[in-house]
Amino acid sequence: MFVAEGAKVVEAALHAGAVIEAIYCDPGSPGLVALEPLIESARAHGVRIFGLEAGVLERVSDTVTPQPILAVVNFIDRPLETIVRGVVLVLVDVRDPGNIGSILRSADAAGVDAVILCDGCGDLYNPKTVRASAGSLFHLPVVRGGDPESVLGALEGIGFATCATLAREAEDYAIAELLSPLALVFGNEARGLDAKIASRCSRAVSVPIAGGAESLNVAMAATVIAFELARRRRHGGREALSMNV
Repeated sequence: MFVAEGAKVVEAALHAGAVIEAIYCDPGSPGLVALEPLIESARAHGVRIFGLEAGVLERVSDTVTPQPILAVVNFIDRPLETIVRGVVLVLVDVRDPGNIGSILRSADAAGVDAVILCDGCGDLYNPKTVRASAGSLFHLPVVRGGDPESVLGALEGIGFATCATLAREAEDYAIAELLSPLALVFGNEARGLDAKIASRCSRAVSVPIAGGAESLNVAMAATVIAFELARRRRHGGREALSMNV
């Protein structure tokens, strides 16, 4: 189980049908009045609701400004075998929980079909990951675990093309032919994608940098490329038709 803090994340868990073990709230919080509809909805779904003594949430919360509500939720990650089509983001050694949560949020917003966290990535259920996802953790399939080579091999075995994302010296993502089913592979925040993993992918793309920045943050790079694919789906063309799964 893991902790989901804040009304937005708790509401997303409830609407997604996640198994919520219990909800805890601070009856003395002035913000709790606005959350009564959420609490009543959870109660109607059979979720146990507990009011805590003043100060308890502040002591257990992971945030600087504690939320008046949190939930304890069962793990929701899925087996790799359930990912069978579409566009997926494969994270290799992405460590920062804020980056992981932001990637989940962007992937959800861009219509990506799944996100895979290989062995060595940060914790999917870290409170910072959960908060940064802003509820998107509950909106799209997430796979947790598996060494990168095995994960890519499994995806290739069911027809996915694999595409490494590199900081430089790769095809411009904006003109690359990126057809579904497609696995976009992103590497570590500091070191980028391991050369061995990159070399086994069928192709590689990068986001050209015009200014003096060395590269984009991994979450930003994932966002830029995911929304390029979303743009192609919206505006037609061969890539869009191929990805209209």
